[in-house]
Amino acid sequence: MTKADIVNEISKNTGIEKVTVQRTVEAFMDNIKDALASDNNVYLRGFGSFIVKERAKKTARNISKNTTIIIPAHNIPAFKPAKTFVNKVKGSVK
Repeated sequence: MTKADIVNEISKNTGIEKVTVQRTVEAFMDNIKDALASDNNVYLRGFGSFIVKERAKKTARNISKNTTIIIPAHNIPAFKPAKTFVNKVKGSVK
C-alpha cells in the first residue's frame, strides 16, 4: 500500500477531499520526522512507537579492497508496533 492508497482510503471512508487528506498525512509524517530528528520518540497508543535507536560504533570490512573501516556510532529511526497491532497481524495469517 502506498501513501496515495492511504490517502484514497481515508478520503473514501471519511468523505474529506483528497487534497486535505494528503496535506494531513504529509503534516503527520513531517511531525514524526521532526520529533525523531530532535531525539524525541512518538508514541501512538494501540498502534506503536516511532523511536530513535543508537547504533554502536563498529568495525566492518570492505571486501573488494580487503580493508577494515570503522563505522561511527549513529542514530537510526525505528518502529516498534503495539501488542494489539502485532496480534492483529498475527491473526491475519492465511
